[in-house]
Amino acid sequence: MATNNSGDARVANNGRPSLGGLMKDAFRVDAWRRERGRDLRPLRRLIPFVRAHRVDAILGAIFLTISTVSLLSLTLGIRMVTDQGPQVHDHAGLLRVFALLGGAAVVLALATGLRMYFLYKLGERVVADLRQVVFRHVLGLDLTHFLTLRTGEVLSRMTTDMTIVEGTVGNVIPVALRNSLTLLGSLSLLVILSARFTLLVLVLIPLLLTPLLLIGRHMQRLSVRAQDRFAEAVGYAGEGLEALETVQAFGQEDEVSARFDRAIESAFVASRAQIRVSGLMSSLMISLIFAGMLVLLYQSAVAVIFDHTMSPGALLQLLILALVAANALKDLSEVWSQIQKASGAAQRIIAMLDTQPVIAAPAHPLALPSPARGEIDFEQVRFAYPGRSDMPALNGFSLHVRPGERVALVGPSGAGKSTVFRLLLRFYDPDAGVVSIDGVDLREADPRRTRDRMALVAQDAPLFSGSAADNIAFGRRGAGAADIRVAARAAQAEGFLDALPDGFDTLVGERAKTLSGGQRQRVAIARALIRQSPILLLDEATSALDAENERLVQHALHGAMEGRTTLVIAHRLATVLEADRIVVMDAGRVVEEGRHADLLARGGLYARLARLQFGAEAA
Repeated sequence: MATNNSGDARVANNGRPSLGGLMKDAFRVDAWRRERGRDLRPLRRLIPFVRAHRVDAILGAIFLTISTVSLLSLTLGIRMVTDQGPQVHDHAGLLRVFALLGGAAVVLALATGLRMYFLYKLGERVVADLRQVVFRHVLGLDLTHFLTLRTGEVLSRMTTDMTIVEGTVGNVIPVALRNSLTLLGSLSLLVILSARFTLLVLVLIPLLLTPLLLIGRHMQRLSVRAQDRFAEAVGYAGEGLEALETVQAFGQEDEVSARFDRAIESAFVASRAQIRVSGLMSSLMISLIFAGMLVLLYQSAVAVIFDHTMSPGALLQLLILALVAANALKDLSEVWSQIQKASGAAQRIIAMLDTQPVIAAPAHPLALPSPARGEIDFEQVRFAYPGRSDMPALNGFSLHVRPGERVALVGPSGAGKSTVFRLLLRFYDPDAGVVSIDGVDLREADPRRTRDRMALVAQDAPLFSGSAADNIAFGRRGAGAADIRVAARAAQAEGFLDALPDGFDTLVGERAKTLSGGQRQRVAIARALIRQSPILLLDEATSALDAENERLVQHALHGAMEGRTTLVIAHRLATVLEADRIVVMDAGRVVEEGRHADLLARGGLYARLARLQFGAEAA
């Protein structure tokens, strides 16, 4: 196997990239993105989501244009009132002038309301779609990506960052477009009114835009840093809440809270730097805008009072248009900082979407044989977890399990037993060697199809909020009420589930904390049994049960094992005795295998473990 100087395997002997090398490349690419992502390119990735709802986008754009035109037309109405008002000698004429103003105001009000409806709706819809796509993508990532990325950080990107993007799509960008149209329309009317004054305005605009562009890039960097700090704080909070019982049991509330406080303070400092720059930019823009307005006002006053080259109405319209243009430019400066912030948020979201799973189906996956046999093969497998390349969990591990055979894996902690399950479920790929099911290398097959052939009962099998029936049905899509009851009966769970207030439909709370440990484990076993897969994986499946319940569940599992290939990780003697073969592991290798009595007679590692764990019962 080729290795780099640091010892991380990059290419396995079969020519495929190794896990360690791919992870380093993935983190390097993500770091490159963060360093180079200083423009608005991340926001462009939202265009397909907007295009999917083009009707709302088009209607929003139409009403945005109408509202802008209506606003600008009001300045013409004001000019008419100013210039023609003294010449109007009857109420009817005056009413016609104000009717025009009122009509423009009504159109402005209606168009503004419809614009807000369609564009806010667009923002909500785009972010809803984006959340769905991101969550589905994250569920498809392999476990290696969560070795350094905490769940809280993922949730932060799906909540805080998504909220920023939502406001940008539904409000900030439309406001920027509206102000841009307003600025363009105002300048066009200014040219018609007075080209000389418009030239003066155009000279002022670069003076206003230059600091806006220079400070904007710095704003985005600060925004990304602030969002990263907040995501870290959310990650700490998530860890503390998930382990709340442990935190309270060890009396570490103050320490965990202090760690969260430090993370929040760091996020606040980063946000304060962003706010400081934003305030500086706003002050600078307002100063420049009003300086320009004073120059325009002076020139206009000279034109009306001394030169008589402009009517009072035209002067008033010009000043209003200049104010409208200045206000639009000021709003653009404020919106720009928000767009920079949204670009930073979009950058973090897109980084997740661009993260490709290391474990994925090949372009042309091989089909697994049908019907399934349940044959398992490990051939000279070597595997080390990322960051521990010098401590392989499996090293030259070989195992052949015949269809329908029941094999128990035993050995001291750290022997690699659970790693066997993780490779079989293809949560990871081996650095060397081959893992196959029914003669097909798992790397050549679709992971979803191979996992369909297995059912897992872990030592601490997580359950979900919802009802007990929902948790059991989670094991097989389309399972009916009768299937759920049969599986519960086989797992010795039917009795206590029927005794719940609403029976199988009783809500069990987050992580099913309203059930006892033994009850949760039996629901997890029922979830595996309803799957009806040819391979059953039991990782200390009865560890949470008392002696009586263990006897009942062992009887149920004995029936479930019939006709299935079963791999069992267990220390309890009852499970080991029922195995067709016991495989003893140590340091990632098979050191002994055989039946219980034969292994005891050899006096090797299994005999020593049996005496330590089971005492006289193993003798």
